[in-house]
Amino acid sequence: MYGIHAQVLKGTIYDGKTNEPIIGANVIIKGTTQGTTTDFDGNFQLNAKGASFPLTLQVTFIGYQAQDITVSSASSPISVKLAEDTEMLGEVSVVEQRLSAKQRESALTVEAMDALAIKETPAVSFYDGLGNLKGVDLTSASIGFKVINTRGFNSTSPVRSLQIIDGVDNQAPGLNFSLGNFLGASELDIQNVDIIAGASTAFYGPGAFNGVISMTTKNPFDYQGISASVKVGERNLVETAVRYAEAYKVFGKDYENFAFKINLYYLRADDWEADNLDPTDQSEEGIDNPGGYDAINRYGDETRFDDGGDIKTYPGLGNFYRTGIEEKDLVDYDTRNLKLGTSLHYRIKKDLELIYAFNFGYGTTVYQGDNRYSLKDIQFYQNRIELSKKDKWFVRAYSTNEDAGNSYDAYFTALQMQNAYVDEGVWGSTYRNYWSFIGSPEVQNLPGYPSTSLPRDEFEKQLNIVLEENASLVQGLHDQTRETVNVTYGPEDALNPGSASFDSLFTYITERSFSDGGSKFVDRSALYHVQGQYNFDPTRIGDFKIGGNGRLYRPNSEGTIFRDTAGQTISNYEFGAFGGWEKKFGERLKLGLTARVDKNENFDFLSSQAVSMVYNFDNLNTLRVSFSSAIRNPTLQDQYLYYNVGRAILLGNLEGYDSLVTQDDIETFLGADTETRRNYEWGYYSVDPVRPEKVQTAEIGYRTTLWKRLFVDANYYYSWYQDFIGFNVGLDIEDDPGAGPADRLSGAQAYRIAANAEDQVTTQGFSLGLNYYFWDYYMLAGNYTWNVLNTATDDPIIPAFNTPENKYNISFSGRDISVWKFKHLGFNITYKWIQGFLFEGSPQFTGYIDSYDLLDAQVSYAFPKQGINLKLGSSNLLNNKVFQVYGGPRVGRLTYFSISYELK
Repeated sequence: MYGIHAQVLKGTIYDGKTNEPIIGANVIIKGTTQGTTTDFDGNFQLNAKGASFPLTLQVTFIGYQAQDITVSSASSPISVKLAEDTEMLGEVSVVEQRLSAKQRESALTVEAMDALAIKETPAVSFYDGLGNLKGVDLTSASIGFKVINTRGFNSTSPVRSLQIIDGVDNQAPGLNFSLGNFLGASELDIQNVDIIAGASTAFYGPGAFNGVISMTTKNPFDYQGISASVKVGERNLVETAVRYAEAYKVFGKDYENFAFKINLYYLRADDWEADNLDPTDQSEEGIDNPGGYDAINRYGDETRFDDGGDIKTYPGLGNFYRTGIEEKDLVDYDTRNLKLGTSLHYRIKKDLELIYAFNFGYGTTVYQGDNRYSLKDIQFYQNRIELSKKDKWFVRAYSTNEDAGNSYDAYFTALQMQNAYVDEGVWGSTYRNYWSFIGSPEVQNLPGYPSTSLPRDEFEKQLNIVLEENASLVQGLHDQTRETVNVTYGPEDALNPGSASFDSLFTYITERSFSDGGSKFVDRSALYHVQGQYNFDPTRIGDFKIGGNGRLYRPNSEGTIFRDTAGQTISNYEFGAFGGWEKKFGERLKLGLTARVDKNENFDFLSSQAVSMVYNFDNLNTLRVSFSSAIRNPTLQDQYLYYNVGRAILLGNLEGYDSLVTQDDIETFLGADTETRRNYEWGYYSVDPVRPEKVQTAEIGYRTTLWKRLFVDANYYYSWYQDFIGFNVGLDIEDDPGAGPADRLSGAQAYRIAANAEDQVTTQGFSLGLNYYFWDYYMLAGNYTWNVLNTATDDPIIPAFNTPENKYNISFSGRDISVWKFKHLGFNITYKWIQGFLFEGSPQFTGYIDSYDLLDAQVSYAFPKQGINLKLGSSNLLNNKVFQVYGGPRVGRLTYFSISYELK
């Protein structure tokens, strides 16, 4: 039993019949939002934070009758025995235990995962478990890189969602988006996660365009002691974590006023390999083409060559492609992630807290954006200082610095390795010339070879019959030609993975930056942020809050990502301010209004607003309605990018571009006859400078409890997007009309330019969640989500919706189950189905994701007195190897076993 010190209330909650401690019971100071939950031993500690005695503690837990305890002072231990509630009467015993404050009070759609749900998730990590929540899409580009998204426009670069931890933006400054949980908090330190779906700029700033992932970590005053976990599993998975926190009385205070916590986390695993050698959507040939084809996860094979239209000189040559190098020979799949987090907390007064926090993340993983990247030895540093008065005001300043380490572009590595020996144009012409000596004579001697005096169409028709009858021979001739060309321009094994020459060239390319002929990118970018908020009620007509923020970006890529070559520096600042009002009218109606204005140095002032209503018909039925708007400033990449991805140069767009032509225009020219080419007029066009994106969303939701055991939560939204930011692909050509039809087009450079859609884009969606509690310890749950892109448009900027139209989850779980002598068994089985959809990434990584389903499961056993919890689980138990992102790996089963220990 714990004792009591100063204003910190400590005690134990028991089962009134068995005297067993109750894990996860809620203890709240009645009439406030101050509360906590009991640990494995049924113990709790709760800081009363200046509350006046006597006060009332409300103790609740599913399956038990709620109990109010009057506490007259902070001088005696608290012991509470809860009686079973076999009827499960009242909403609070079914719902309120597992709803976060945001879920209960917000007019927006909020999905939550509390500490108990984190322990019970069958997924290999709590972050993976977020994908089982209603309306949430989780995309796996690798074991180390997961993407959370809501309400469409999913991407491996999640620029339309904001991920914050204790109020701090978790984005990488240069890459400009959150790297999943690579820099995030350890599972041992997570108190709860709220996912706020939809447009939220008015509440969270311009990054909160489609949603917010908000994580809250455990305060060391409230969660003291040591906890540790070890997890092992398939794919050589090893994960270890330790958390230690303690509080003290210093400087003669009669209450604990200084606390600290330390978190250590390490993960290593053999990542999934991206080995899809199916043809890309852009490949004009398939697997059976003897001259090769453009494969999804083979790079450097994208350029198509042909016989130049002279089929009689080069019979059997057809279309052919450069050899290429497979990703598995270019990428480090040995995923590693080290995280260190520490914070110091000083309570100047009981309700005034000063915090300094430092977080460090380091590791190696695979990231997919426009290309596939090996993030190798990448590092992040984050410093935060904060002064706050609980529920009154706060001032927070933080910085995030990154160092890309030895990271490189895998796709571009393949191109540079091949071009290190010979330019692709020279390679193609050499292949064509060698075919005339190696392939053509053999084909011409085949039985049935047509007469060259035949018209071209008839000659080609008869030739194809001969080639099909001798497919093996033709394939062998192409293989011989390819080998001859490769030997001509380098050692025989120069591009043969595993050879000394290959390894030497690979090291040479990946250790040099783009400007030096390599594929390594530099990123030592930083961001600096300061924000504050003040809550007040000066007139008793409602609760007001005002606040503001300022941010400075300092990208530093030495010209490998941005336009910051030698002598050029880039900085970008933005700031904003907001005000909000909220008023409760009795116990039923709550109205809210928030307005915000934001300014980026390169764009005009922009405003966003939100209006909301929450109406409680009674304790069981709640209606919520909101209308909100959001803005998204173009990212650093939209503004300053200059990045060569091989097929095209990706460009930021602050000033606009002119005199571009489309790919269709070029193909029309190349397919024209001599006279048409001579007089051809190009369809030149311009691209306006990129401008901020805007969205407005109307939403309605309803929450109820039926038959005392079934919790229902449903919502519908409709969104209108203006100036949707996408990309315009155009070519800058070298045209010399005086050079003659054959030589008029002497060159073309493809650009992919950040740009805005001219047409309005609209989306809509619906989600439904059901939770049914029965037999005190069991829950059957399910959710369904529908999302669609309504807009059919000829706009060249096609929004990449990248989201399944239909998906659903079904789960069955139980905890604290008694079987024979075992009294603390738990389990969770979750089935997920996702409908197939088109995934639009870069040209290399655009294609269809087939429908798939996954089954996750776990069984656990707790030793409450010892503070030990054992769990055996499996993500994708049936080993359905599925693509979650086009161009990414097939994700299969990952079975694990974990043991965790917690000592208060």
